[in-house]
Amino acid sequence: MATFTIRGKNIEITPALKEYVEKRVGKVTKYFDAVGEITALLTVCKGRHSVEVTLHVNGMLLRGEESTMDMYTSIDLVVEKLEKQIEKHKTKIAKRLRTGSFKVDAVATSIQPVGQVGVDDLEEYPVVKTKRFAVKPMDIQEAIMQMNMINHDFFVFRDAETEEVNVVYRRKDNRYGLIEPGV
Repeated sequence: MATFTIRGKNIEITPALKEYVEKRVGKVTKYFDAVGEITALLTVCKGRHSVEVTLHVNGMLLRGEESTMDMYTSIDLVVEKLEKQIEKHKTKIAKRLRTGSFKVDAVATSIQPVGQVGVDDLEEYPVVKTKRFAVKPMDIQEAIMQMNMINHDFFVFRDAETEEVNVVYRRKDNRYGLIEPGV
């Protein structure tokens, strides 16, 4: 059974809201034999009710984010978004999770007519350009400055203290995020 972590930012997580998140987001667990942690962040900012959900499934992450004027609507929409991701990528997910933990039968077959194979099921994602560059040691602030100077939304660098490869990125809210290697 999946474990839920439900947090609120500028909103109190009431028992009713917690139960609704667990019930609705819990629907996506039907596609998998084992789901690890499910994290839901509910945020209210300037009248917008945002929901960000992350699922951990055998080392793979599924993520969805939605924002509306109503929290319950945002929750419903993020569940629909996650289900669409799963349906769209069902073959790739099944291949990636070779352990048989993905229930292909649980995915609705109404997406494609019977007997017709979708393009997404046959092809890998095409890589249209490859860039090579030196990953130089620097601190996070320098990496953000470099990213802004080349006008990109992300920048790969080697942390000067840890010597590990990290990524800084520009978020939708125009703040910055950092991706560090994990265990």
